Amino acid sequence: MAETARTRAFRVLEDDGTPSAARRVCNAVFALAILVWLAEGVLRTLPDLGDTVRLEFRVAETAIALLFAVEYALRLWIEPERYHVGAMEDWRARRAYALSGHGLIDLLIPCVFWLGDGLLGLDGGLIEFLELFAVFKLTRYFPGLDLVISVFRTEARPMGAALAATLTLLLLASSAMYYIERAAQPDAFASIPHAMWWGIVTIATVGYGDMAPVTPAGKLASGVVILIGIALFAVPAGILANGFAVELKKRDFLVTWRLVAKLPLFAELDASIIASIARLLQPKSMPRDGVVFRKGEPGHSMFFVLAGEVEVHVPPKGVRLGPGKYFGEIALVMDTPRTATITAASACELLELGQTDFQRVCNEYPQLKARVEHQAQARLAMQKT
Repeated sequence: MAETARTRAFRVLEDDGTPSAARRVCNAVFALAILVWLAEGVLRTLPDLGDTVRLEFRVAETAIALLFAVEYALRLWIEPERYHVGAMEDWRARRAYALSGHGLIDLLIPCVFWLGDGLLGLDGGLIEFLELFAVFKLTRYFPGLDLVISVFRTEARPMGAALAATLTLLLLASSAMYYIERAAQPDAFASIPHAMWWGIVTIATVGYGDMAPVTPAGKLASGVVILIGIALFAVPAGILANGFAVELKKRDFLVTWRLVAKLPLFAELDASIIASIARLLQPKSMPRDGVVFRKGEPGHSMFFVLAGEVEVHVPPKGVRLGPGKYFGEIALVMDTPRTATITAASACELLELGQTDFQRVCNEYPQLKARVEHQAQARLAMQKT
């Protein structure tokens, strides 16, 4: 069945796991527009900008705001494509997008620009501030930004515990310093809230220098607070580092799982089986004309084509294998050297399954072993003819 216009638009605007040149161009255009928008928002606050430059900024911002408005309308239109047919009514899918974080930011930017100083009656400074929220749109095009948000969301509880411990230290240290220093410095340490500024900069070890203890007891207490502050700040750093490692591992696995699920060889398997196989596969990129392996080499692995094409150099004209196909299984099944040289006919993405892992998969899933063996024998017979 032919794809609808909405489906094609969805594949361009959203990453469905398949490579797309149109999507790469579209992402580059939107990312560049956001960066230009943010740069103009920052530079516009310079007091010595000339009228000509400000006019050029306004023209560029108007064009970009129009682009953002069109993008929002398109994303609202294509959102039902995210779900299986019949899984959710179109209006519910669009409502889910409109109320999501991305949807609210996508709507906020053009609304503030076009309606901020008119219908909404917002102050000019507030409009400029809200327009800088476009930075959150970059999470679509720079996965690292989205990763930061995910890590903070996942590690919210341990980070909350670390924050509670820091606030407890702040209250106790500030109170102690107030009672120690108030006689020597009544203006600087006039109250516990005044002392809390000293506590914040001391625990953070930034030390602005506008408030410092002068009594021996105050200096001793300050040294203790600095040491404890260093230890406390190491806790969230460790939590975040572990969170980043776990989140990256989860995302890499999810990407691999989706790719494996699309391969015809594994299409009929349960999700749990696909998950166990996905953990064994290693991604590999090959440039155009790169040699995957040569005839006569030992066979230590087989490969699955995710994107691009590879060429099997067998007489008389060779054979090309595209996405979803696999190769290299003959050497593993027959326990022989490679029977043909295989090169990348174009830049391609592969998944590699090592010999030990191949044997494990065959032992655990005999139905896969039978399919691969049948294919290997058929290809070997074709090469001999």
